[in-house]
Amino acid sequence: MVDAYVAMGSNLGDREAHLAAATHALRSRPDVRVVAVSTVYETAPLGPPPQGPYLNAALRLRTQLAPRALLACLLEIEASRGRQRSSGRWSARTLDLDLLFYGSLVLDEPGLCVPHPALHERAFVLVPLCELAPQLVHPRLGASVEELARKVRDSGSVVAFRSGSSARIPEQVDE
Repeated sequence: MVDAYVAMGSNLGDREAHLAAATHALRSRPDVRVVAVSTVYETAPLGPPPQGPYLNAALRLRTQLAPRALLACLLEIEASRGRQRSSGRWSARTLDLDLLFYGSLVLDEPGLCVPHPALHERAFVLVPLCELAPQLVHPRLGASVEELARKVRDSGSVVAFRSGSSARIPEQVDE
């Protein structure tokens, strides 16, 4: 079993329901166990206007899946929520699932780079990830998630989301 970390984001449709559905889909798999779920945050979009704000969160998984198989699982879940990848980079999306870390593996293949090549530049990834694994060391950069988060944190850009919906994502799952 390997610990893997996944970032989730959504800015189209029922954003919170998309994140909850992704978490549920991963929980329903026999080869993946959701160990922890971060707080859900609301963040400004990176892409071109017009786009609404994103909801972002992070998951800690324990899995038997190989990295490419886990990525295929994530892409399948995105597609089940209406994700269309032909829209271009940084476009609005129903669901975005990014594999951030897979153990301490460093992998650079077409279509799969682990650790995620831009995670250290994104407060909307690092702030929720820091809740789950502040001492996790980025194997390429040699810095902890907490150190990376301090470098990019913009106090106004990543704000805890207050839910009014029944689709709320549980914050923690028993190991």
